[in-house]
Amino acid sequence: MNIILLGPPGAGKGTQARHLVESRGMTQLSTGDMLRDAKDSGTEMGRKVADVMARGELVTDEIVIGLIREKLQTEKSEGFIFDGFPRTLAQADALADLLNETGQDLDAVVEMQVDDEALVQRITARSTCANCGEVYNDLTKPIPEDGKCVKCGGTEFKRRADDNEDSLKQRLMEYYKKTSPLIGYYYAKGELTSVDGLGEIDAVKAEIAKALDS
Repeated sequence: MNIILLGPPGAGKGTQARHLVESRGMTQLSTGDMLRDAKDSGTEMGRKVADVMARGELVTDEIVIGLIREKLQTEKSEGFIFDGFPRTLAQADALADLLNETGQDLDAVVEMQVDDEALVQRITARSTCANCGEVYNDLTKPIPEDGKCVKCGGTEFKRRADDNEDSLKQRLMEYYKKTSPLIGYYYAKGELTSVDGLGEIDAVKAEIAKALDS
């Protein structure tokens, strides 16, 4: 099963992707992680990525699609979760062509819907365990009183420098300009399911599971 998780920054895509990896044996294809891994891999594609990043330029769609192609062809998995890609209509078309080329299908597109004001409140209150990445929130899931991560016992927590109100509003604007057209694109193709991204984590998990199992 191959799926796309859509939603603005902070909607919880990473948290839900990790759950699907653990519960269903799927593989999360995060564009950022793939680029970092490729840069240090020493492969021909990796050298291209390193060269582009060293020049401070944006990595082209062609390179990202090349990295995804490598993963689809070499990694055995129960399915792939596309997280952070596609971001544009052109990338959506390129991904459709790639899946067709490799004999695979796109089984579902899950849009995690949010209220912008509530999202800003949630994200400016979040922090993560520096060791394992477990997410905490001052309002809904505070760091335990003993100062230890519930998942790994780590004691160091961090906040993203851009998790502030002004930066978040800018990131949301970029999302709505470039990525939100994908919602209409996948709706028209009959592949879109929407869930409440601001619900409790377990409730969102259940909604996504229902969408995938149907």
